[in-house]
Amino acid sequence: MQFLSFWLWLAIAMGQGAGSDSWNEFRGASSDGHSAAKGLPAIWSETQNVRWKVPIPGRGWSTPVVWGKQVWLTTATEDGQKMYVVCVDRESGKTLLNRELFQNPKPEPLGNDVNSYASPSPTIEKGRVYVHFGSYGTACLDTRSLATLWTRRNLPCRHYRGPSSSPTLFENLLILTFDGADTQYVAALDKRTGETKWKTDRSADWNDVDPTGRIIADGDLRKAHSTPFITQANGRYEMISAGAKAAYAYDPRTGRELWKVDYRGFSASFRPVVGFGMAFIPTGYGHSDLWAVRLGGSGNVTKSNIVWRYSRNVPSKPSPLLIDDLLYLLDDSGVFTCLEAQTGKELWKERIGGRYSASPVFVDGRIYCFSEEGKTNVFHPGRMLKPLGENQLSDGFMASPAIAGKAFFLRTKTHLYRIEAAK
Repeated sequence: MQFLSFWLWLAIAMGQGAGSDSWNEFRGASSDGHSAAKGLPAIWSETQNVRWKVPIPGRGWSTPVVWGKQVWLTTATEDGQKMYVVCVDRESGKTLLNRELFQNPKPEPLGNDVNSYASPSPTIEKGRVYVHFGSYGTACLDTRSLATLWTRRNLPCRHYRGPSSSPTLFENLLILTFDGADTQYVAALDKRTGETKWKTDRSADWNDVDPTGRIIADGDLRKAHSTPFITQANGRYEMISAGAKAAYAYDPRTGRELWKVDYRGFSASFRPVVGFGMAFIPTGYGHSDLWAVRLGGSGNVTKSNIVWRYSRNVPSKPSPLLIDDLLYLLDDSGVFTCLEAQTGKELWKERIGGRYSASPVFVDGRIYCFSEEGKTNVFHPGRMLKPLGENQLSDGFMASPAIAGKAFFLRTKTHLYRIEAAK
């Protein structure tokens, strides 16, 4: 188990994850970008190791999810007025479903070219897939009949720059995150019916109002885009969730706030990872730090449970990788950093070129980093940086990759690829 993350092993052993033949949510079965799959290619191009390539209409940055013979993803029109769910046959690449789920007469403009109206990734389990577009709508579909089983469109949030946080499943709950300019909360729906089981407002102390009580910067300082990570500490479940001005641990069964840490950052985007009894949490823009926070606390633990901080080239969007005792950070501008996870000590830092939104993955002993220009850098992990090669596709990556069986399922800005070594 030299390179196999403990949390990946635990997810598979507990039946929470999908295993190496599926990719069930953003960052996979263990929620941390690891896969136990073997035999994946290290080299590809437009003419090499492409099993199939299919165009995906519209604009969407959601990670594909893979289960059985299907690949699911979401997309939307450029203006956000129409939102779709797409299902592709895993073997052939044939489109099995392209269904318009939601119409929005006047969606709020994104205000940037970084996000899309279909950025939250689906989550899937046997028989059901759950797709989410933030406050614009959430839906559950039957993966056998392709029928829409339920929808929700009454969970309010002014995303302002577009929705980003992805859903995650826990027991019989579908957990959603809403960190908008106007309201900030986490909620759990009954995955069978879509009914709300609990809803918890963020408890951050806001410091972004002027003397008249008006919110400064249209609420930008209250937004976040992160997806929770569920773990266990001291015999209890903790759902680690990074928001604006604070990060929290909640009881995923009830939504009760267990602990929090305060910071000055906002728009935290990457998904936390967990190891060595700590959660590694982004503070977001404004103060772009990475904090290692001891799990198992109670109340406000800002002064007691922060083990270390790191402040140089901390990514805004790509989530980190924890491999053995090392933590790898890939920042948006292409600076790749390796830290000792237990101490925060920097071991190396290299500029690998390009810009990055997609989160890196670790599979078959290799790290893969996917750039907005379509380049994939491949590395061997360790206390010295060891490049293994570069691959290039014709368009860039905004969506994070999926891995299932011996294949990558890579979504570029225009296409979905199945990348697999030729037999």
